[in-house]
Amino acid sequence: MKFSLDNVKQFSNIELLAKQMVEGFITGLHKSPYHGFSVEFAEHRLYNTGESTRHVDWKIFAKSGRLYTKRYEEETNLRCQIVIDQSSSMYYPEHNFGKMRFSVMAGAALTYLLHKQRDAVGLHTFSDRLELETPVKSSASHIHKLFIQFNNLLEKQKTEKRTNVASILHQLAEKVHRRSLIVIFSDMFDNENNEAEILAALQHLKHKKHEVLLFHVTDHKTEFDFDFEDRPYEFIDSETKERIKLNPAAIKKDFKIQMDSYYKELYLKCAKLKIDLIEADINLGFDQVLNSYLIKRRKMA
Repeated sequence: MKFSLDNVKQFSNIELLAKQMVEGFITGLHKSPYHGFSVEFAEHRLYNTGESTRHVDWKIFAKSGRLYTKRYEEETNLRCQIVIDQSSSMYYPEHNFGKMRFSVMAGAALTYLLHKQRDAVGLHTFSDRLELETPVKSSASHIHKLFIQFNNLLEKQKTEKRTNVASILHQLAEKVHRRSLIVIFSDMFDNENNEAEILAALQHLKHKKHEVLLFHVTDHKTEFDFDFEDRPYEFIDSETKERIKLNPAAIKKDFKIQMDSYYKELYLKCAKLKIDLIEADINLGFDQVLNSYLIKRRKMA
C-alpha cells in the first residue's frame, strides 16, 4: 500500500502506521534489483545450546524444524538525531499542513526502521529555537515515547513561528557530543541572505564528526514549478505575513529560473561539504526518504 498525506489522517496509531510503511518498503526492496540487501540483520547461524533464545528465528524453525538465530552486524552501531523544523512555513499547504505532516510521518518511519536495526534515536524540533529535545536511546520504552511525541506533532495546530536554521544547527553541533547521523527535515525557507550562515552551521556539524542527511521538504508543484490556476492570487508569507497580489503566470518563468539557480547552488555547496541534501517532495510518498536513509547508511558502513 502506498501511503500519502491524505490517507495518513485515517490512522489513529502512528506507530502502527510507521510499521506498515516500513514493512511495505522493505517488501518492495526484496522485490527489486537490490534483493538481498538486508535492513535488519546480516545472516543466520545455527543456534548453540545454552545461549539466549532472544534472536531465534521462529519462522525458519516452523518451516525446517531447526533452530537458527539472527546474527546482527552490530549492536546499536548508530546514533541518530531526527530534527524537524516546525516553523510556520512548514504548515504549507494549509489544507493539510502538508510539509509538517510529511516530515513527522517520515521521521516516525525512520524511527521504526532505526529501532528495527537496533539503533539509538532521538528527536529534536525547532523554529527560531530548539523546542523539543529527547535523549538518544534504543530501548522499546524510549521508542514508544518518541511515537507519542510524533503523534502530538501530527495533531498540533499551526502557530506563528519564524525559523533560524543556522542558529539551531550550531546549537546541535555543540549539544550532540557523540558522533551521530543528523537527519534534518526542513523547507530551508530562512532568509536567503543567511545562506552563508547556514552553510557555516552545516560545516560546524561536519567538524564535530557528524554525518548529515538534510531533507529539503517541498510541495514541488507550487513551490518550484509555481503551478497555480491562471487567475489573480494574494500570496502571504507564512512567517513575515508580507502580502503581494499577482497573477502567477506573469512571473512563473522568472520564478522557476531563480529558484532552480538558488537551490542548485545550495546543493553544490552542500556536496562540497559532503552533506547529502535531498529534495523530499511531499507528493511523492515516503519511500524516497527511507531509500535515501539506506543509501546514507551504506556509505557510513
